Amino acid sequence: MSSSFVRGMKCRLCGQTYPISANNFCTEDFGPLEIDYDYEAIAEAVDRSKIALRPFTMWRYQEFLPLDGEPTVGIHVGGTPLVKADRLAEALGVEKLWLKNDAVNFPTLSFKDRVVAVALSKAKELGFTTVGCASTGNLANSVAANAAAAGLESYILVPADLEKSKILGTSIYRAKVVGVRGTYDEVNRLCTQIAFKYGWGFVNINLRPFYAEGSKTFGFEIAEQLGWRVPQHVVCPMAGGSLIGKIQKAFGELAKVGLIADATCKFHGAQPSGCSPISTAVKNGWESHRPVRKPNTIAKSLAIGDPADGYFAAKVIRDSGGWAEDVSDAEIREAMALLGRTEGIFAETAGGVTLAVTRKLLEQGRIPRDEEIVVSITGNGLKTQDAVADVLAKPAVIGPSLEEFVPLYEGAAEPALV
Repeated sequence: MSSSFVRGMKCRLCGQTYPISANNFCTEDFGPLEIDYDYEAIAEAVDRSKIALRPFTMWRYQEFLPLDGEPTVGIHVGGTPLVKADRLAEALGVEKLWLKNDAVNFPTLSFKDRVVAVALSKAKELGFTTVGCASTGNLANSVAANAAAAGLESYILVPADLEKSKILGTSIYRAKVVGVRGTYDEVNRLCTQIAFKYGWGFVNINLRPFYAEGSKTFGFEIAEQLGWRVPQHVVCPMAGGSLIGKIQKAFGELAKVGLIADATCKFHGAQPSGCSPISTAVKNGWESHRPVRKPNTIAKSLAIGDPADGYFAAKVIRDSGGWAEDVSDAEIREAMALLGRTEGIFAETAGGVTLAVTRKLLEQGRIPRDEEIVVSITGNGLKTQDAVADVLAKPAVIGPSLEEFVPLYEGAAEPALV
């Protein structure tokens, strides 16, 4: 890998340029910074045949990532399946449906392993020994696990009411976990103060320009797995709003360097009704979102009331010709169960949000049923079992005898939601 492909950083609002550093905002207008690449150099350095020779991990797209050398954290991350979901397609009444399944990502079963791998590899290059994050769950798991494997000290701050399974899935790595009585946005503000007071590397604060780049690999893999092309529609969950924009950026970068012919794709955003600042902005034609002060949803991983990339996510949706929707807790649960019984995939609540929104957009006619759709599954249902525990049929209990099983079998109907 070579830093020659990275020119520096630039403001997403005014275009002001900066050298590479642990900084996430422009001093001119406080706009967010992102990595600036030399695409002509990348086009000369990479082609499909070269990528094909590399291991199927996120690092096969190394020229598009902001490291100076080889990755030192998360070297096995990525390479997750793109599932041709025929049974789910039949249930939804569509012709071509795919599931990009990051519910099986390594090591913590969510797409956050991608962003953390880049952020912590860069943190080590920049000399940080203590790292951390503000999180609604999946990021906490990933930072804790990858920091432990890299020998970094980690501080993880989360809302105090986070699902117990996600707290456990963070504490097991001996991270210093701090529950904060407040919303995610209040947790994030506190982390900003901590990062600047102690000089630590917080992945979604002062390391955010590098962190966000990891999400592009989700899009790179979709394009390659489809035979170096993009689908007509991508449906993506939105919390902070970064992922949907980075998938679009990934498609655009592939087109810039000649790896795909056309990056045209409609992007659709999915949020829970209890915390839907971006989808509300899109549906009302607002240029910017209005913060949700007190999120109230079972999809806690999406419960960010004031998303950092809300403005940019809404713009991506509008500019691409897509749309955004939100769904109730009941719709989320039912979609989780539908995904499980049709495709054998247990997604967390965010996956239920994305699938339920996909169905709603189909019913509204915003996504034609004869066009190709990729649904983004970003986390594993083992982390949010409580969300569906009370709506699934309970197992029958019998004694260890054929006599008790026969009437159960002969009179059985398919278990249904209660």
